[in-house]
Amino acid sequence: MTTFAFQGPTRGADRAVLLAHGAGTDCTAPALTVVTDALADAGIPSLRFNYPYRDEGRGRPDRPPVLFEGTRAAIAELAARTGLPTERLVVGGRSMGGRYCSMVVSAEVDPVPVLGLALLGYPLHAAGKPEKIRDEHFPRITVPTLFVSGTRDSLASVEGLTASATKIPAPVSWCWLETADHGFKPLKSSGRSLADDLATAAAATVAFVEGL
Repeated sequence: MTTFAFQGPTRGADRAVLLAHGAGTDCTAPALTVVTDALADAGIPSLRFNYPYRDEGRGRPDRPPVLFEGTRAAIAELAARTGLPTERLVVGGRSMGGRYCSMVVSAEVDPVPVLGLALLGYPLHAAGKPEKIRDEHFPRITVPTLFVSGTRDSLASVEGLTASATKIPAPVSWCWLETADHGFKPLKSSGRSLADDLATAAAATVAFVEGL
């Protein structure tokens, strides 16, 4: 059974947000809860969920087909809970979760139509494998897309992510977190904290969703 965490009004909103977790966390990760709290304050419903491996207590992520179908099922769950068509949903999330949302939306077969994508820490490549860029589906993304990323992200350099995003034939928005790593933690010398960066990411996501 999949764990779901729903926030906000179940009816009356004209849009809602799905956030999927990263590979090493679950739906309670602060990078997700801070954003969904901000969305709730703005009257925007949201849904977080766990992929099967997290609910089953396993550390290694599920195989791609399982992650793909889990993402599709979560989008359908949010549509059912809010009474909204998927075209009124913004989907995305942290790292791996955001990547799978972008792949479901741009699938070559039966893509899910949505309102937009919110990608928090998009993993452009796996750790230590910068030569294998994960942007082959970007030309098929046809909805407005928000990237929130740290300028020291070891899985997506500023130059690399900016270059890959030019392949997206839709409006692209950016929120750069100065000196932040893949987990959005900034250098101490920046004078900022992880909490500051999470708040910035949340504000950027709310503004993006409201502006669609």
